[in-house]
Parts: sequence; C-alpha cells; structure tokens
Amino acid sequence: MQYIKELSQYQSGRESAVTFGKFDGLHRGHQKLVSKVRELSTKENLNSIVCAFDMHPLWKEKGITPQIIMDQRERYLHLDGVVDVLVECPFTPDFARMRAEAFIEEIICRKLHARYVVVGTDFHFGYEKKGDVHMLAAYAETYGYQLFVIEKERYQDRIISSTYIKEVLRTGDVGKAAELLGYYYGADGVVEHGRRLGRTLGFPTVNLHWPAEKIAPPNGVYFGRVRVDGSWHPAISNVGVKPTVSRDGRLLVESYLLDYEGDAYGKEILTELMAFHRPERRFETVDALKEQVDRDIACGRKFFETQKQQKK
Repeated sequence: MQYIKELSQYQSGRESAVTFGKFDGLHRGHQKLVSKVRELSTKENLNSIVCAFDMHPLWKEKGITPQIIMDQRERYLHLDGVVDVLVECPFTPDFARMRAEAFIEEIICRKLHARYVVVGTDFHFGYEKKGDVHMLAAYAETYGYQLFVIEKERYQDRIISSTYIKEVLRTGDVGKAAELLGYYYGADGVVEHGRRLGRTLGFPTVNLHWPAEKIAPPNGVYFGRVRVDGSWHPAISNVGVKPTVSRDGRLLVESYLLDYEGDAYGKEILTELMAFHRPERRFETVDALKEQVDRDIACGRKFFETQKQQKK
C-alpha cells in the first residue's frame, strides 16, 4: 500500500474508487466503505483510495486536546494490504476554507481521478460543511463519477460511530468495543525497561507506554493478548499507574504473558484488551500485590480456557 501524508503529493493519473472521512478507529461502519471501494476497484482495475482527514491542524488552532481511538500509524497497519493508497489529508485552515464545489472539481476529479465515490449518509465537505451527499449526487454527471452512499452500520438499535465507541471505552467494556470496532482495542509500541519487580516476584511483565492522544479505558486489570515477534500470547494486562510500586503517574499497560519465556525488552509489541477483570488498586505491601496477581492469573487462565472451549 502506498502511504501519502499530504494530498498534494498524490500524483497518479489512474482512475480510482475513493472514500473520504476521519476514519478514527476504522470501525465496522468505516469498514463497509472500505469494502465497497475495494470491490469497485478490483472489478475495474482502479486505484482503491482511502482519504483520511487529519484533524490535528484544526485541533492545534483551536487548542483542543484530542482523544482518539486510532493514530495514523495504526490506521496504516489496518489498511496495509487492503487498499492501494492511504492519503492523510491535513485539515489546514486553507483546506477548511475550500468551497464544496471546488472540493469536487479539484480533489475528487482532478487530483484523485475518481470514477467512483463512496461515502456515508452523513458525509459533509467544503467550507461550513455546505457539501453533502445530495450535492455529490447533483454533480456526479457533470464531473463524470458514480456515487455510492452507504447506510450506517448499527449495533442493536444504535448507529456505530467513533463517539459511541469512545463512550463504551470510557466504561471499560472493551468486549462491547470490540463488537463495534470489529477487532480488539489496545495499544502498540516498544517495550520499556521497568524496575523488573514482576520478574523478582515470579511474574515477569512487559511495559508499554499508553499513547497520550489515545483514549484509555478505566485503570484496571484486563484479560487480553499480546503480539510479540508475530505470535499472539494470552495475557493479563494492567492499564494504569501501578500505585503500589510507582509514584510517577505515567499511564502504562503492563502485561504478564501466560506462555512466553523470551525477553521482549526493546521489541515492538501490540497489546489488545478482550475483557475487564477488576479496577486497579493500591496494596499496602508488595506481598499483598503478589497474592492478588496470583489470583488474577488464575482467573485469567479460566477465562482463556473458556474462550478456547467456545471456539470449538
């Protein structure tokens, strides 16, 4: 997949099927758009393009501290091998002032050479959001593209959206979040060197700094899995600040891998959260902490055994 960080850098003259949006989380609703783009491009040998609006310039201008589900790197990893091109389009002041018809003419047609445009029912574009699906339909013949408007994906009776998923994540219901996203929520990064206390207590862990902009579930212990060197391992993960043994207040995800004996320090890992177990708490002694961790590990083994049985 070709990854382009500025729309102006896209140079291909090949016709395309393209979808637009923020794509925060690439949830099941977003996946419907991407699947349609891929279907159309494969059928007619076109470029399949996801054009993702990067809101950071707007947030910086307005002094907004973002809380996102997915950063740009994660979006790249999720789309790599799925579409031909991922374009990050910074939402700069100049871009925000672009007239809706200019967006159609200059970006959809001249820049991306779109034969097919795939959007959701609530897609808006152009200055003051004056462009919508009705405008796209009205200009389709003039500019020579075909429009596909995809209905929203629902979970039970509610539309799946990034806002909905954030609400769910704030409650700690990572199982429900996975239903909405279509994959387990988590964080990736390079394993940090810790105090190695877990190793001395008999449960060595891997520590990962939780990304600052990425919305975190409530501090607590979760059952999940960790990918190291391309292999998945069941894990018990603590999202929090380790109040018993640390005072620096940094938000970490610390994971004990049930069937891993290697050294992961300095390696890039992905930690995914499958189910909430208990809130994080401070223990009076390290021995009390160890006793609780032993209980957590026992509960975790039961959880994963149940998961294994359900898949049979």
